[in-house]
Formats: sequence, structure tokens, C-alpha cells
Amino acid sequence: MEENIIEGKEREEWTLKTKMVHLTLEFGGGLELLFQSVKTHHVDVPEKSGEKQLTIGALLFWIRDNLLKERPEMFMKGNSVRPGVLVLINDCDWELCGQLEATLEEKDNVVFISTLHGG
Repeated sequence: MEENIIEGKEREEWTLKTKMVHLTLEFGGGLELLFQSVKTHHVDVPEKSGEKQLTIGALLFWIRDNLLKERPEMFMKGNSVRPGVLVLINDCDWELCGQLEATLEEKDNVVFISTLHGG
């Protein structure tokens, strides 16, 4: 099996060609437990090649593949967040921003809050 590893100068060139978007991600209402109890993450997310801007939909899959440590079904359902998860982009409800198609910019703040609590 051949590994797909980029090293040295080739890695530097790949990194320079790939536009990264720096974001602050926050998880609350119990969601932080899925991310090793870390509430705030400062991340650099690559834009997909061919895409003009990073969308929240693409970010969700990046989070699932790179940050989520356990039970992805508690965070995502299909290609979106589970019902009961409130998403805010710069303190604005993502439903007002276009939901999955909402575009993200450098230094945006994205908050995920679970509104469902056991009891």
C-alpha cells in the first residue's frame, strides 16, 4: 500500500498553494465533550480546490474528519448538524446567513451549541 505523504519542499509548495482560513470554533451545551472537553479551537481550514470560499457545509466535514474525537452521530446527521444544535457565525444565526452555503472569512467565529439536554 502506497502512502500519500507530502514531505519537505513539496509540502511547503502544497501549503503555499492551499489557501488556509483561520477560524475560531466554539462548542458548548455539552458538545465540547465530543472534542475532548475543549470548548475553543483556533484552526486553519484549507479551502477546497476549485471553491471560491470556504462554506459552513465544508467546515462541518472538516470538523468531523479533523477535530471530532468520538461519536460523530452526536454532532452531524447527513451533511448538516443534528437537530437541536444551534450554529452562530459571528453571533448571527446561520439560518439567516444561508445555512450550509454560508461563506466563511478569515478570523470568523463559529459557535455550536447543543440545545438538547438529558435529564
